[in-house]
Amino acid sequence: MGVAAKIAPSMLSSDFANLASEAQRMLDCGADWLHMDIMDGHFVPNLTIGAPVIESLRKHTKAYLDCHLMVTNPLDYVEPLGKAGASGFTFHVEVSRDNWGELVQRIKSKGMRPGVSLKPGTPIEEVYPLVEGENPVEMVLVMTVEPGFGGQKFMPETMDKVRALRKKYPSLDIEVDGGLGPSTIDMAASAGANCIVAGSSVFGAPDSAQVISLLRKSVEEVQKNN
Repeated sequence: MGVAAKIAPSMLSSDFANLASEAQRMLDCGADWLHMDIMDGHFVPNLTIGAPVIESLRKHTKAYLDCHLMVTNPLDYVEPLGKAGASGFTFHVEVSRDNWGELVQRIKSKGMRPGVSLKPGTPIEEVYPLVEGENPVEMVLVMTVEPGFGGQKFMPETMDKVRALRKKYPSLDIEVDGGLGPSTIDMAASAGANCIVAGSSVFGAPDSAQVISLLRKSVEEVQKNN
């Protein structure tokens, strides 16, 4: 089924000094993917991790590493991330309007799964050509906060984009990222999101496994009733 629930704890909220054990802890708690935020200090003001950290983590886990590139020049990262062992490579539409075709092709040639992301202020129509192209992306990530920092408040108005995508593409993986947790998951799930990125709500919880399970159940309930 193309739209199985996938829960992806955001490793930006983990203890970076213990990344391997934090990754394992999330998988033991029921995570499907590990979401890796790669920021260049230019497209967004924050600077996080790059290919060397992905490569180091890959030595300790077989998990799906869901890499979200908040960078100005995503093409520059395809080869290093492919070599490092990234699983998914999601770039931003705002910086790829002219070369997304080449970008998707290169991502696939390095054995990674291509995805496209958009900021809250970017119209959803901008990603349609990338989903419908002859070499399409396989996931759309709808940012539910302004990208660049963890711990922000969920923006409910972004759910219109998720609804539009799900109506148009019933079997597309639709990911949401930003402010997702027990109090906001039902909004995202009922709009049609099936890949859920959650940072502080998972890592900050006394029982991370319980939160992951709750997020998954919310997505599965909606799918069961549709």
